[in-house]
Amino acid sequence: MVALTAACRLRVPWMAGRQSRAVDMRKEARFPGWSVAWAAFTVAVFAWGVGFYGPSVFLQTLHASRGWSITAISSAITAHFLLSAAIIIYLPEIHGRWGVASTTIGGAALSAAGLVAWSSAWQPWQLFAAAALSGAGWAVTSGAALNAMIAPWFDRDRPKALSLAFNGASVGGIVFAPLWIALIGAFGFPIAAVLVGLSMILTVGILAIRFLRHGPSDLGLSPDGDVAAFFPQRPAPARSRLALVRDRRFATISAAFALALFAQIGLLAHLIVRLAPEVGTTAAGAAVSLATACAIVGRTVMGWWIGDGDRRVAAAANFAVQAACS
Repeated sequence: MVALTAACRLRVPWMAGRQSRAVDMRKEARFPGWSVAWAAFTVAVFAWGVGFYGPSVFLQTLHASRGWSITAISSAITAHFLLSAAIIIYLPEIHGRWGVASTTIGGAALSAAGLVAWSSAWQPWQLFAAAALSGAGWAVTSGAALNAMIAPWFDRDRPKALSLAFNGASVGGIVFAPLWIALIGAFGFPIAAVLVGLSMILTVGILAIRFLRHGPSDLGLSPDGDVAAFFPQRPAPARSRLALVRDRRFATISAAFALALFAQIGLLAHLIVRLAPEVGTTAAGAAVSLATACAIVGRTVMGWWIGDGDRRVAAAANFAVQAACS
């Protein structure tokens, strides 16, 4: 018994280091996962500001400056979102091959290159090449990517952390819709695209290197800041895509969110070009900002209120409110 007790007190060097770091982390005022959540928040500000709300401004700008039809430009915007949807399917493999940090930096670079391509296009067909770049960048910095950043760090508090991260998406709409209009009005579309693209690469790159290279296990922690068990549990086996598609629960919730996003993207992508002739470009951008500000309130309340409630019921109520207001 004495020998066993003495053996238990001995620590192999790597385990001693992990436990020492875990003690240090418990002494900190804040669990480092929240720093990761704030980093994801900032990534979302740029990702949505460029990849989600940006196309609505591009549509108005290119229609007014080039004289191209709304149908032609909208087709390229559709290609942007369709390509991103195809890439997202393989995001786990991309993260497994390159890591979350490197993938996020690459997404920022692709988004910036796409911005330059959108702004410098002089023939409608060139917009589809631009959409290939921007769509790829949006795919690896949007919703699924944010979840991949947050999931290793949170379990109990995941709704709160995700609501924080996704509020960055709404802030992106509040900030970037009027910012795009102001920059394009002051410097022109090409220079505005370069300024935003470089800012995205610099900011996202610094945050990815600082906060996204490591997980909680590297600090001897489990999700939510708990100390990792001496004998970690074996993770559950991953399910194949075919198994997921055959799962009725996955298929139904995926279809519901696909329809909801279809409606949201269609509305926001055309909101500025539809409102600008009536109220002016600046006021149209403000309308987009107002809509996204309301999203922040709703998302924050939902994240803190839902707790252990039925996610499907909450989502259905959310979709019903959006449908009624449309």
